[in-house]
Amino acid sequence: MAKSFVFSSESVGEGHPDKVADFISDSVLDACLAQDPASRVACETLVKSNHVVLAGEITTSATLNYESIVREAIREIGYTHADDVFHADTVFVTNLLTKQSADIAQGVDARAALGKETAEQGAGDQGLMFGYACNETPEMMPTAIMFAHRLGRELTKLRKSRVVSWLRPDAKSQVSIRYENDRPVKVENVVISTQHAADVEHAAIRDFLIENVIRKVIPANLIDGQTKFLINPTGRFVVGGPQGDSGLTGRKIIVDTYGGWGRHGGGAFSGKDPSKVDRSAAYMCRWVAKNIVAAGLADICELQVAYAIGYPDPVSIWVDAMGTARVSEELIAKAVRQVFNFKPAAIVQQLDLLRPIYRGTTNYGHFGKAELPWEQTNRVVELRAAAGLTGSRPSSSRETINA
Repeated sequence: MAKSFVFSSESVGEGHPDKVADFISDSVLDACLAQDPASRVACETLVKSNHVVLAGEITTSATLNYESIVREAIREIGYTHADDVFHADTVFVTNLLTKQSADIAQGVDARAALGKETAEQGAGDQGLMFGYACNETPEMMPTAIMFAHRLGRELTKLRKSRVVSWLRPDAKSQVSIRYENDRPVKVENVVISTQHAADVEHAAIRDFLIENVIRKVIPANLIDGQTKFLINPTGRFVVGGPQGDSGLTGRKIIVDTYGGWGRHGGGAFSGKDPSKVDRSAAYMCRWVAKNIVAAGLADICELQVAYAIGYPDPVSIWVDAMGTARVSEELIAKAVRQVFNFKPAAIVQQLDLLRPIYRGTTNYGHFGKAELPWEQTNRVVELRAAAGLTGSRPSSSRETINA
């Protein structure tokens, strides 16, 4: 019997309050790393109305003007209109940042300490992290979240190029995909909510977004007469951004990862330097999972690792191919341990993470962007050899959605 279901994923624009907070936090991180690659950063941001609050712990030799970093980030997002309550030039900035706890630092630093088992760099916290990859899309990501991100990117491109003058920074998108026998076959509905100027009519917004965003992004063969478009379904979205709602760093973790299709660990990403395994080990898991699929060891792969604070080795590594493995999952896990090093210091080295690259991760997902180091399929040959496979990678029986 055919298996049919609908799965939905959402994305949010750069001007969404939570993403404003994420972008400010990652802007602070990049500014620290640009001057001092050894910076320890855990920067949290709260935005509301005309106020930005920075909090967290930073230990760095960098000399920074945090207020300037905040204002430039807001300016880049686009909150610069005369009627913006949350405006790059007029927001109040409160700085509550302190230095990293010495107790945490001794666990993370590559040095001996009383009660610490080794002198190696340890994980910055306990926790579990997931990585996921599949062959549904060229990015090896689930279909719904990739379409939702692409809608958001196209909307932002139109706004920043001022193709129309009424678009404003706060926006959300959502895509619902029908699956038949575990393969995406149709877009059931698309939701776009975008902040706009007060003088534009709802009908004009709807017509413009359907023709210039949805039909440009979603392949025509996935849309039929029953596909529903829900554009600004409340009818009006003038008050948005931090004026309309508060924003916090790390509150869009499902948008940041796999849209709910793959699992997410316990920690958020933005504002954290790569000594925090919440971020770096999640990137590592994505890199490994993507290479497993690219190597033809499985069509789908989910990977979990777990750490203890201050301890260098993961306490567990788990691989699930969800019934698509071409060799045993035990053999895949063994090959993974042979090819990849999951120690925190090794993750940083393998992925070259002590660089100011994190502002490029904040919006439209931390995964699926070809330029990022954890998106490279550069361990395929080693994985296949470790799994005892020879010859070219076998083709998949699963059709890829191109867009």
